Amino acid sequence: MCDFCIQHGDGRKWYLQARNYSEDLLSDVRRRRLIADFFSPGKRPARRRWPRGTGLLKRLPPFIRRALKARASRRMRKSHFGQVLPFEDVERIFGFVNSIVRVPCACRYTTLGREEGYCYGVSVGPGGGALGDLLQGLDESFLHGPDGSGFDTLPVEEALLAFAEHEKEGLCHTVWTFLTPFIGGICNCDRSDCLAMKATVTHDVKAMFRAEYVAAIDPDSCVGCRSCMRVCQFGALGYSAASRRAVVDQTACYGCGICRAACTSQAVSLLPRAAVPGVAGVW
Repeated sequence: MCDFCIQHGDGRKWYLQARNYSEDLLSDVRRRRLIADFFSPGKRPARRRWPRGTGLLKRLPPFIRRALKARASRRMRKSHFGQVLPFEDVERIFGFVNSIVRVPCACRYTTLGREEGYCYGVSVGPGGGALGDLLQGLDESFLHGPDGSGFDTLPVEEALLAFAEHEKEGLCHTVWTFLTPFIGGICNCDRSDCLAMKATVTHDVKAMFRAEYVAAIDPDSCVGCRSCMRVCQFGALGYSAASRRAVVDQTACYGCGICRAACTSQAVSLLPRAAVPGVAGVW
């Protein structure tokens, strides 16, 4: 990840450092404004122009395109970037936050024109903390998930069950900052509807970074069913016709672990990225 996050995490996974979840997250006026703007329905129409803006990059000269992409990525790192993480790290985060609030996904609102509750705000404050207070103050006609029952404050067990269902859908878990290094939520993304994933994978504008892990396949356990290939959002999995086994391109792998969840023969595992020399520094 970026040098700042490595430093902030004291050499460990930065998003597991409890101080990232302090109520100080919302004590800064800038953070409150960023989160309020992010979830405010009044801001959504402007976001509809964002995908078309990335398409314009293709028509620019290469050196201008590279400069604009680098600038966009630097801005995202300072304000609102994401990192892929597997289910077990979601579970660790949920283990020390005091409140989990399910809210509509900004990307789905933009790409699909409807509200889908795939995002989860987290806070250390009881009853939703300052995050809950802020969300309550927004337009309640916007803050509801697909069931239309209003945004939900979930117990840990229910939130984890929801994330397990998201894995079955083939969605990739991502943790997001609201003014780095403070984080405010975890989302569930796919390449079709997630603007950040589309920007990162399709347009090479880094808004989302790879996990602290990378996938590996045990050839002795793999039965060649290709279930893992069908759920990979990053095109990192292939199939060897000669050996009749799936193979992983670790240089393309984001380490989300969704292929692991889809594998019925338990042939897929996640290795620490730092322990795999070829991709240790690939984010």
